[in-house]
Amino acid sequence: MGKKSAAKKDKSKGERQKGDADMPQATARKPGASASEAVSGKDYARELKKLHVELVKLQEWVVHKGLKVCIVFEGRDGAGKGGTIKAITERVSPRIFRVVALPAPTEREKSQMYAQRYMQHLPAAGEVVIFDRSWYNRAGVERVMGFCTEEQARKFLKLVPLFEKIVIDSGIVLLKYWLEVTPEEQTRRLKARIDDGRKTWKLSPMDLKSYSRWHDYSKARDEMFQATDRAWAPWHVARSDDKRRARLNIIAHLLSSVPYKVAPRARVKLPRRGDPGGHKESAYPFKFIPEVH
Repeated sequence: MGKKSAAKKDKSKGERQKGDADMPQATARKPGASASEAVSGKDYARELKKLHVELVKLQEWVVHKGLKVCIVFEGRDGAGKGGTIKAITERVSPRIFRVVALPAPTEREKSQMYAQRYMQHLPAAGEVVIFDRSWYNRAGVERVMGFCTEEQARKFLKLVPLFEKIVIDSGIVLLKYWLEVTPEEQTRRLKARIDDGRKTWKLSPMDLKSYSRWHDYSKARDEMFQATDRAWAPWHVARSDDKRRARLNIIAHLLSSVPYKVAPRARVKLPRRGDPGGHKESAYPFKFIPEVH
């Protein structure tokens, strides 16, 4: 078989690696459209479907190769972390793509080494763990809202690059994303939560206190980047005023950051249903739920 034929055959198997020209693009932007134009629902659905197919392939490759992937999402309240994580995970297995969103620490956890409560959630082989906020709470909300001392925050910023180097040297692929939202868009989103019964749970007293501390959070973010944006664990920033565009960009970046191929898979064919053997469908009076829709 010639080289061209072999290459064509390999491509037909659907192999995907970092840098492939046919990798789904990071945006659904139409030709000539500016970044300020919102992605339409139709374009978003089309592009997200393509990316979901690739996420399933990534999932199967992670299991096949025993990869360990850890993804950290940080950003201000209302930046779009939860929606982005939902877009990533809605078509993959929750047993492989695990989302970790830890509550406030207990008194016992407060007495532990700071990173201890996070370390137990790091991925094992064949897992992708997504942190909806992470150990970087100490650099952000804890520092700004006074839940830790300034000395504790500075010590954290000094030590966290070393911690992440150990994590990466253990074989874990670490990706850190910061979602950057403008003050105007954050205000709009938080106001929308007040009267929307689907979103009221997202607006906590802490969110309201944090809202008034915009500039303090900006200062904390800048110092966090300065101290923890390292070659082995860089920060990736996504503009998130357009939620749809941000989700597409982040998923595409994630796919390009973890090299993968199509994992071996047996061809699937539904088997023939067995003979009923004289069994008849039950006449049991099932209590069906009211069909109000």
